[in-house]
Amino acid sequence: MQLRIFQMWNGLSLRMRLFLPLGIMFLAALILGGVALQLFATEQLADETVQATRSAKVVADALNSALASADNPKAVLDTFAQGLGTSEAIRFRPSGTAADAAPVEVRTPLGRVPQWFIHLLTIPEIGAAFPIMLDGKHAGDIVFSPDLTADIFEKWVGFLAIVGSGLVLTLLTGLIAYVTAGSTLGPLQALSAGLTRMRQGHYHSPIPPSGPPEIRRSCEAANELASTLDALSRDNRGLLRKMVSLQDDERRDLARELHDELGPLLFGIRANSVAVLESIRSGDERLAASTQAILQSVEALQQANRRILDHLRPLYIRELGLEKSVQTLINNARSQAPEIRLEARIDPRLNDVDGLLSQTVYRVIQEGTTNALRHANASSVNVEAAIHGDEVSIGISDNGIGFPADSPFGRGLTGMHERIRALSGTFELLREGGRTVVRCRLPINDPSLRRG
Repeated sequence: MQLRIFQMWNGLSLRMRLFLPLGIMFLAALILGGVALQLFATEQLADETVQATRSAKVVADALNSALASADNPKAVLDTFAQGLGTSEAIRFRPSGTAADAAPVEVRTPLGRVPQWFIHLLTIPEIGAAFPIMLDGKHAGDIVFSPDLTADIFEKWVGFLAIVGSGLVLTLLTGLIAYVTAGSTLGPLQALSAGLTRMRQGHYHSPIPPSGPPEIRRSCEAANELASTLDALSRDNRGLLRKMVSLQDDERRDLARELHDELGPLLFGIRANSVAVLESIRSGDERLAASTQAILQSVEALQQANRRILDHLRPLYIRELGLEKSVQTLINNARSQAPEIRLEARIDPRLNDVDGLLSQTVYRVIQEGTTNALRHANASSVNVEAAIHGDEVSIGISDNGIGFPADSPFGRGLTGMHERIRALSGTFELLREGGRTVVRCRLPINDPSLRRG
């Protein structure tokens, strides 16, 4: 039970956490007011009637004495009864007359007092009667029967004042709490939105310090944290750019070595093998077969060398342009896996992009296509690259087996992610409609990343 109440309390908003205790306090005040009215108002009414009851007893004793010593007690009693009248709180009630009933309702200038309030007062016994004896017989009673309308009205007005003032104070307190909560929730929501932006990597929108001093200090601390994270993010991107540039330089140097060193050697071996094959006399089939095998191995090495060179360096982006280079890359991929349907939509405007951005676009498409062809067991691969506004968007999808949920990032995807982060881009890897999708966005608003 306590756990459930705790969970319900945690689910309440800040305003409800303020208003609910106020409402409970108001109800508690009403209950305490009723208890106090039951205890003190009734006692006060009883105290106010004690002296009048004593006076009625004194009058009854004096009248009995006067009647006992009078020559004509009947005339004395009639004179006394006429003198009291019927509107006094102390009056004479002849013998055989029915007792007065308690007042059924009390009407005031503010309207009729509710019966529940009259019953709540528990009005004390006010019909005290003191017998009058005439010639040894019961002639009537001196009755104390005051009109409590004014007293009940006074208590009713006091009760209304307590309830009204409590209600007004509760409403004012609720209004103050509502305004206070609003002035607190606004800055808290701004702080929450700012922290959300920071979590998403957007550090350039400071949180406006507002609200109570505690929240203002939290906003200022969050802005300082955002500035620190922004500086660290810039440093990290700079390091990633340097790392990517170093990787590209190493690939370029390795490609140059393979092209300049290994290529001529393979060509020389092939030329010598052809010469040996041509000089072999007829009938020496065993030597001819061995030479032919050497020639085939050399051709296989040359093809492997060309594939490695294609992977190590972009295909003449500066000479062909990015769009043509990517199309050549796609065509080579089709020739390597003809059984897979590979569709590509490459925006010609990508030729306007150069430098590190163009190399990153090429490498991302190259790595994503290679992963899909080698590891996805897919029958269909789609590649899209286009310029939308101030960013380059890249999408690579396949209908293959997907990626492991526990470790989706391999070496290739990790390299793609690092390249994207180096240029302040975004990288997504997800499953949509039964297809594995790699989606990247790269900003092109940095002049250093575009062709000058």
